Amino acid sequence: MGAQQSNLSPAPAPAPVAPAASGDAASKPKPCCVCKDEKAKRDECMLFSKADDPEKDCKSTIELYKGCMAGYGFKV
Repeated sequence: MGAQQSNLSPAPAPAPVAPAASGDAASKPKPCCVCKDEKAKRDECMLFSKADDPEKDCKSTIELYKGCMAGYGFKV
């Protein structure tokens, strides 16, 4: 068990460095975890659009997704 304690000792030392470097990351969620409904609607529109230019056809759903992501601090 003494070996387990020595394994735990090094872990707390790097811990203060990690939150300082990723302080913004801790308060900001990952891009994959936000705006899931908007992303699904955007993807569905783009994939199943019958238009010659799906991006133009789905502009409103794309803008909703971009707006949602911007609300979380992501630039898409």
